[in-house]
Amino acid sequence: MAGSGASSRPWTTADGVAVSPDSGAVRSNSGAVRLNSGAVRLNIGCGMAPTPGWLNYDNSLAVRLAGWPATARLLARLGVLDAGNLEFVEFCRKHGIRHADGVARIPHAPASVDVVYSSHMIEHLDRWEAERFLAECRRVLKPGGTLRIVVPDLRITLRDYIAKGNADIFLDHLQLELDKPHGWRARLRHLLTGGGRNHRWLYDGKSIAGLIERCGFAEVEVVEPGRTRIADPGELDLNERAHESAMVEASRPRQ
Repeated sequence: MAGSGASSRPWTTADGVAVSPDSGAVRSNSGAVRLNSGAVRLNIGCGMAPTPGWLNYDNSLAVRLAGWPATARLLARLGVLDAGNLEFVEFCRKHGIRHADGVARIPHAPASVDVVYSSHMIEHLDRWEAERFLAECRRVLKPGGTLRIVVPDLRITLRDYIAKGNADIFLDHLQLELDKPHGWRARLRHLLTGGGRNHRWLYDGKSIAGLIERCGFAEVEVVEPGRTRIADPGELDLNERAHESAMVEASRPRQ
């Protein structure tokens, strides 16, 4: 906590923003910096869309490689990483994205987090993993804390298929885990990244809300883009990928 004897050197938030200790920001024992709102807000599986002022986490190999640039360059020379992978490694480094496996453990104490946000991530998990991830979200949230989950909306994709009648476009848009790796480079990439990065389940608003409720959350609601119950969303994009998404908010029960 900021106080007498605290260093006057600026702190840095997870997204690389310098914060003066005199600004009212708070640094926890774990080193996390909370901005003036005092809220601990997590973006899990942020990818290329971290939220300024929040703690941003991702499970990508790129996050680990951000601290090992020489290793990243070696993997690129071997053909395991391409130019896009290297760009993401540098993006993670510049934006201070932290590594976390949300299925295994979100690196926060029980009942210590005000908001958990996750967009277009849970569909990359199988059903068991999705339930484990939601259990972790429930564990770290304070009683009354808010969960906001955004997923690709299967209803929107189906409507598009019915309108266009193109099965190839439909399956491509679903991004299912259909292709096996071929060749040693592809197999090595598959091994290093823990498998493919495509979808393992699909949801609409009703189905993802039902899953969240079964995992012990209360006040589960499908919300319209731009709406939220989060008291201080800061710079969170409440319309992220709204044209293709279902958005659900819920709360950890207070008792």
